[in-house]
Amino acid sequence: MIISLLLAAQLPSSPSLGVAEGRCRANEPGPAILVEVAGLKDRQGLLKLEAYPSNDRDFLADDNVLVMARKVFRRVTGPVPARGGVQICIRIPAPGAYSLSLLHDRDSNRKFGLSVDGVGFPNNPRLGLSRPRAAATRVVAGPGITRIRIVMNYRRGTFFFGPLKR
Repeated sequence: MIISLLLAAQLPSSPSLGVAEGRCRANEPGPAILVEVAGLKDRQGLLKLEAYPSNDRDFLADDNVLVMARKVFRRVTGPVPARGGVQICIRIPAPGAYSLSLLHDRDSNRKFGLSVDGVGFPNNPRLGLSRPRAAATRVVAGPGITRIRIVMNYRRGTFFFGPLKR
């Protein structure tokens, strides 16, 4: 198992990893999480929502490592809508606890840019320059559609991320 984890760590992440499993279908019955996205800085770029096991070891871990270890990893990406409310839906394998992360990839380069992009988590934990604990971003999903709201955070100052002041 250690060899497979080391090999997975050397593989580059694929933007399509977890997408087929995470993409919601029309009239999705669930289990799935429907996220209302609030506080976007602008309407450019991509949104990327990812679901992880809700524990500190696996939350925000390398997607290749999670998939190789047969752990939960789901990803949904799409362009930011030009207008109107913004929602993004992600399918999950079963009802239960998951930790989510949402990236506003403003320059569409498919990676997090500290000074450019925004990030959000369920329960909207206070963010510094370190990642939040899995428990702070936990969503308990039921068998149907679980609805949540995530407020986006952008870099404000040297060591702080927070929602935009409107």
